[in-house]
Amino acid sequence: MDFKSVKDSEVFISVLMQPSHSNFGGKIHGGYILSLMDQIAFACASKFSGAYCVTASVDTVDFRNPIEIGELVTMKASINYVGRSSMVVGIRVESENIQNGFVKHCNSSYFTMVAKDETGNTTTVPGLILNSEIDLRRFVKSIRRIEMKKAHREDYQALDVSTPESLEMLSQYNVQVNLPQDNE
Repeated sequence: MDFKSVKDSEVFISVLMQPSHSNFGGKIHGGYILSLMDQIAFACASKFSGAYCVTASVDTVDFRNPIEIGELVTMKASINYVGRSSMVVGIRVESENIQNGFVKHCNSSYFTMVAKDETGNTTTVPGLILNSEIDLRRFVKSIRRIEMKKAHREDYQALDVSTPESLEMLSQYNVQVNLPQDNE
């Protein structure tokens, strides 16, 4: 089996934020940032695997700080976890005011990418060499996120929303339930 280090996967991009990237509130549009993140996740996963990669899921997208027009956005991506054909790409987004040098952390996210062969079938990816405590921590945290995601999916599928307990739970929320009554 082939192995590569986390460093072999690293990709960095920097983009100057322009008025055309802004939303109606004058800040950089989150959708534009997500598009850039998807591009860097693709580049990172493809560089590591040597294959065409597709996005399988996007986890934990929290916009921590707004990005302003004129700021330089830098994205840093690396492989945090590998499975048989899947990889978790960790992405950190920072913006810098290029006039005063102030840098702020704007977003961190995890993209699950899947390697594909020429016919569109999944293909195996190299194993991951963990060379540092950070590499180890990121890999283990990825395992935990995968386990929690699986448990959440199983719990969600087993949920029966018609029980009295589920309906009672809704009394705490800003919702009115008007279900049609069964005719006997």
